[in-house]
Amino acid sequence: MPVYVWKGKNSYGEKRKGEVEALDLAAATAQVKRLRIANPVIKEKPKDLLENISFFKPNVTGKDIVIFTRQLSTMINAGLPLVQGIEILEKQQSNSTFKKALADIRQDVEAGSTLADSMRKKPKVFDNLFTNMIEAGETGGILDTILGRLATFMEKSMLLKKKVKGAMTYPTICLAISLLILVIILVFVVPVFTTMFEDFGSSLPLPTQIVVDLSDFFKNNFIYITIALFIMVMIVKKIYGTAKGRLAIDKGLLRAPVVGILLRKVAVAKFTRTLSTMLQSGVPILEALQVVAKTAGNKVIENAVFRVGDSIAEGRPIAEPLEECGVFPNMVVQMINVGETVGALDTMLEKIADFYDEEVDQAVDNLTAMIEPFMMVFLGGMIGGLVVAMYLPIFKIASVV
Repeated sequence: MPVYVWKGKNSYGEKRKGEVEALDLAAATAQVKRLRIANPVIKEKPKDLLENISFFKPNVTGKDIVIFTRQLSTMINAGLPLVQGIEILEKQQSNSTFKKALADIRQDVEAGSTLADSMRKKPKVFDNLFTNMIEAGETGGILDTILGRLATFMEKSMLLKKKVKGAMTYPTICLAISLLILVIILVFVVPVFTTMFEDFGSSLPLPTQIVVDLSDFFKNNFIYITIALFIMVMIVKKIYGTAKGRLAIDKGLLRAPVVGILLRKVAVAKFTRTLSTMLQSGVPILEALQVVAKTAGNKVIENAVFRVGDSIAEGRPIAEPLEECGVFPNMVVQMINVGETVGALDTMLEKIADFYDEEVDQAVDNLTAMIEPFMMVFLGGMIGGLVVAMYLPIFKIASVV
């Protein structure tokens, strides 16, 4: 539907301007006049030349969806019709991509489609987990409750993701700075000393010679090294894109000495939180497990969850395949088994998720505490070693003199 921009004066003589959606100019004029705008100037809003190029479109963030979900839940709970609630949120949306998606969803709902089916047409904005829970809420007549649960779930998931990113950001930045400093020293600083060492008239000490040779290698092969690194990254991405390659890499990450412990706890927290939220919302367990598996983010966990679904379909308990995958601790497996036995699986999963959220906090703190001294020793040893290697010939000259 076309968008029209208008400007004019209200009954108090104050200048006003805005936008309206209408089928044509006459309909837009009628809408503006209802606002008591005298002699409005109305024209169709010019189209953005870049709006159809996906590269220039803003991404819809998790925060955008959480705010929308929370506000829509409040509106429906207050008795506002669904279409009107979506329209209000659409008009106040600053993200153009999300605004367009909400406009399309509103039009579909107005045409008689369900909210879940309308959202499924926007897979880049609303994932399977979101749409399945919306469908369960619409079927059970508790859409406002489901939206509230979804908002809470997404907030906790975003917080968990933020903690893990925070734990990985510090060592990544430190390592990147260390490598940058190393390259700068080898490419720009060491050659200055090399020129001075040419008149030394004697063989260089072994550490100094190693540093000089390394510097020459970097200078002469910098382009080839860069290309090789780029090819290596592409190869790893290609391998990770295959089922076997991704399984092998994910399995290796879970077995890593320090990071593996953190990733295991994150996997347990994410799996239990997601499955608990879906079961509490009324999504059938087999359907919920299919969604949870696809959103696991780790091939080992994904395969384990698919085996859980097969196990339940065959009438077996949920705990056995979880124990077989070797990722979930025995305590978690036993608690899930107890929850399934007493018919309170969703409640037990929620308790496990709360516990492992705290465990992730502790693991992040421990990882940061371990990395800080290691990075300091690494940086100090690298810079100090290079400095000593460069000054060894000077010390040798001094001893000869």
